[in-house]
Amino acid sequence: MVVFLVATPGGVLTKADMVGYAVCHRISQRSFSVAGRQLPLCARCSGTFLGALVGFFGQAVVLRRRRAADFPPPGVIVLLVGFVLAWASDGLNSYLTLMKGPHLYEPQNWLRLTTGALQGLTMSILVYPVFNFTLWRDPSLERATRGIGDLGVLLLLETGMVGLVLASSSSEWSFLLYLLALLSALGVLTLLVSVNSMLILLIVRRENTAGNWRDAVVPLLAGLTVSLIQIGTIDLVRYKLTGTLTGIPPLG
Repeated sequence: MVVFLVATPGGVLTKADMVGYAVCHRISQRSFSVAGRQLPLCARCSGTFLGALVGFFGQAVVLRRRRAADFPPPGVIVLLVGFVLAWASDGLNSYLTLMKGPHLYEPQNWLRLTTGALQGLTMSILVYPVFNFTLWRDPSLERATRGIGDLGVLLLLETGMVGLVLASSSSEWSFLLYLLALLSALGVLTLLVSVNSMLILLIVRRENTAGNWRDAVVPLLAGLTVSLIQIGTIDLVRYKLTGTLTGIPPLG
């Protein structure tokens, strides 16, 4: 983390941009701006990664399923599949528009944000129990999302996040820019660190060994290190190919 902060140019917002640059096209027309500055992620990726962050927070803190390691019931899974289909359908329609192809409707950033949030929530609901099952010595075998009621709570949190982004996009308050930029970068890192930490634990055969957060520090730091290496490598290669931190020439 220290190496990334020192080695990357610019201030906090530029570093957040570089985290987003590794996972997102960052086309300006498809992104929200706050206080005159583009957010680190496009509208869809903002929804996805902020949505995942909100989903993790909702399950761990709001629902208090801190070590829950079982998947949702079938009814919730069906709804999650619907969320993914909505995200994929809107993404395909948006891509066809970008490629000047036939499409069903004109894409809107609010719709990209909303379907992205549903996708991010889905990812968090699926990743969170697997993370708990892999990391903890004594994971709880309860469901992290027990039913439609829990899903409704998480959707309310996602609605608040979407509303905050939409309201901030017409604001000149710079603190909202910093808040959303940092949360966007944190959302990317949270997903990457979760997945990379699990993979590292499986590779070294050290899964189910952490009894508390102190025990979890080493695998989480290892996951963070791998994640930052991935981000830095992708950033470097992409910048060498495109020469810009925003968009994908000549698409925008």
